[in-house]
Amino acid sequence: MSDLAPTVLDDAVAQGLSERLADVFRTAQASDVLADDVFLDGNPPLWRFQLEGREAFDAWIKSFVPHGAATTVVRVIPTVTGFVTEFTGRRDEDGRDITDRKIILAEVRDGRITELTVYCSGDWDHDLRARHAAETRLLRP
Repeated sequence: MSDLAPTVLDDAVAQGLSERLADVFRTAQASDVLADDVFLDGNPPLWRFQLEGREAFDAWIKSFVPHGAATTVVRVIPTVTGFVTEFTGRRDEDGRDITDRKIILAEVRDGRITELTVYCSGDWDHDLRARHAAETRLLRP
């Protein structure tokens, strides 16, 4: 057994990979930040799906956000095998302003993302955001 402790992914590398992943959501186009055999385990509200391969991911992202979404990286936490990141998203869907939040666990190998586990809040329209604001007081943004 080795006496070497596992090394956490460099903070700047994790941040850069997270921004490149956010670009995938911004452009609705899979890029080479994803490994050819990338695996996605998607967990939207009340559902779960999986897909494998950059081509399958590309088809999914185009069906999910065909014109892309304004995506903001809120934070990135490096791990031994990759990083955890939080995204907020905003897009126009048939004239409606839709928002969401995602937590993504990303595994990295050779500088590319090989696995993604995505937990998403679901799509929030104006009515849901208004109801939430009326019924809930958040302690932090």
